[in-house]
Amino acid sequence: MKFTELSEKEFTTFETDHPYGSFYQTVGWGKLKQRNGWKYYLVGLKDQDEIVAGALLLEKKLPCNFSFIYSPRGFLIDYANKELLKTFTDEIKKFVKKEGAIFVKIDPYVPLRERDLDGNIVEGGFHHEDMIENLKNLGYRYQGENLNMEDLQPRFAFALDLEGKTIDEIMKGMESKTRQLIHKNEKNGIITREITIDEVDKFKEAMQHTADRRGFIDRPLSYYRHMLEDLKDGAKIILAEIDLEDYREKVKKEIETSENTIKEKEAALKDPNKKINPDKTKKKIEQEQANVKRLTKKLEEAQELYQKHGKVLTLGGIIFMIHGSEILSLFGGSYEEYKDFLSPYSTYFHMIKYGVEHGYKKYNFYGISGDFANKKSELYGLYDLKRGFGGHVEEYLGEFDLVIKPFMYHVYHIAFALYGKIKKLRKKG
Repeated sequence: MKFTELSEKEFTTFETDHPYGSFYQTVGWGKLKQRNGWKYYLVGLKDQDEIVAGALLLEKKLPCNFSFIYSPRGFLIDYANKELLKTFTDEIKKFVKKEGAIFVKIDPYVPLRERDLDGNIVEGGFHHEDMIENLKNLGYRYQGENLNMEDLQPRFAFALDLEGKTIDEIMKGMESKTRQLIHKNEKNGIITREITIDEVDKFKEAMQHTADRRGFIDRPLSYYRHMLEDLKDGAKIILAEIDLEDYREKVKKEIETSENTIKEKEAALKDPNKKINPDKTKKKIEQEQANVKRLTKKLEEAQELYQKHGKVLTLGGIIFMIHGSEILSLFGGSYEEYKDFLSPYSTYFHMIKYGVEHGYKKYNFYGISGDFANKKSELYGLYDLKRGFGGHVEEYLGEFDLVIKPFMYHVYHIAFALYGKIKKLRKKG
């Protein structure tokens, strides 16, 4: 077998249909990271002329001519094939040593154990603990079965199978609350649409608002533009918006309907010829009066939003990655003051419908916590929202470090931990 650097065409042909492939292992992702200070390599192992293993390697230069190598979402290889894995690992070691690499990090896009909707391990389902052992036996340091997204990529995700299903069948598999919220958003006039590079600033504003609220540093506007440029059809940004003029008219009609109901019920109470239940009628009047009060407040808020923002209001957006037969929800941003509109339900549903209509097999909501028992956790709410759409939990193998220079690896982690503490202190300051 021969280890070699691959052409873009060779690598793309190999990775497109690989069972462990993802958008992270594409030429486009390498080009995007190159714009942000990384160097990328496309490498592979050939048996005769057939590629049997491959990887996108990202290199980040460190002080003193050292470097850190990351293969996002792991090598494209059969991790159960010990001989192949050993050969590829040995060749990777030789290759990265020339670049002064301290270690190589991988986080394979490989499911560890089959889990159901509630995160329970499926009895008799698949399990790939042997793959972890294969890597550990070759010297990879396993970072453990983390639960709360401590790794570079989440170890737990939530996914929905689309293959062979209609949108009606998917809707039936959702929790009733989720269906109701999707219909409510449609009724309120929330629309979702894909934006072009020219409108990326709208997404950036929502992301910046989210970053400021949650205390993280957002990427620059150029990063999102480059995502669409480099990944082309592999990335889509979907915005959720509301037409405030249309929304106000809808609320006015709801108020009018409730007021007419009140008049009818009050007239019925006064009419001796009407055979009605007085107690039930009075209760209905009280309900509609409360509804009018609630809707009037809603209308006032809508009018204030219209005066402040004009006809169309952006509620939030999500960037979706498309690769092979999968659609993945990478991350998104929203405005705290418009959270009552619950726009993520509409944005997720937009791409679920897109997936069904275009023949994709899986919709991946992506990162969730694996701590399914802790309902008080902030991350539990994210899982609970996603599970409302139906589907199952996915658990991946986790992170592994292939150490090339043990002493410098130790120094690197001390420095990295110190950097993290300084960052937290700056945030508090």
